[in-house]
Amino acid sequence: MIGRPPVYRGLPGPLRFVGWLAIAVGGGLAIGLTAPTALMRLGATAALQPGLLDWYAVRALGFLGYIVLAASVVYGLLLSTKILDAIAHRPVSFALHKDLALVGLFVLALHGLLLVGDASYSFSLRSILVPFASPYAPVTVGVGQLAFYAMAVVNASFYVRRFLGQRAWRFIHYATFVTFIGGTVHGVLSGSDSGSTWAFGIYLGALAATIFLTTYRIVLSAAARRATPSQPLPPALVRGPFDRPGAGAAHR
Repeated sequence: MIGRPPVYRGLPGPLRFVGWLAIAVGGGLAIGLTAPTALMRLGATAALQPGLLDWYAVRALGFLGYIVLAASVVYGLLLSTKILDAIAHRPVSFALHKDLALVGLFVLALHGLLLVGDASYSFSLRSILVPFASPYAPVTVGVGQLAFYAMAVVNASFYVRRFLGQRAWRFIHYATFVTFIGGTVHGVLSGSDSGSTWAFGIYLGALAATIFLTTYRIVLSAAARRATPSQPLPPALVRGPFDRPGAGAAHR
């Protein structure tokens, strides 16, 4: 017998305190251990090779954009599997998922536009906007450009959802997986830091989380289809992976 869907209760007070404390300590240690060296190297680069500052910014924004994109995908899967329902309100979680996607789009747009000032390669506005026109690794950069445009379409669908209808919006939203795969291929094959241990860890962690949660979601869908009429499913399993929060089977 399938149990009831999770009900929002929030995290216990002590667990919330420990969680925020761990974030504060981890963030403080990361900044304290890396900031002095990073600032010293940036100062030396600015004095000796100022043209490289743009290249550093491009690399940093590329990884930051990928991390935000991966977080948005993972958060969306956590929403679809109802794992978050017991600790967070669905409307709040859905808003955060949408905001993460928008922030990722903005950061990745900056990542591309800053290439115009990169002294290593002659990037023009056309080579940045037109897929496969890049002077550097045109194929894998082109894959990243297409992934970015797919990401832009998915983001736009959030704001015209009422006009598209639920089924069309959900179909468009599946392009998120294409965006994530394309972004990963672009990062691994085009990035100059792909051979680094920390970069490998970022890509591996994002891929592992996405594959696990996608598999879990498929298992839930299979269980829903196998359910017999005498065992009605709760709304949490009747809904599709991208149905709007609060929507039940009647809205499919």
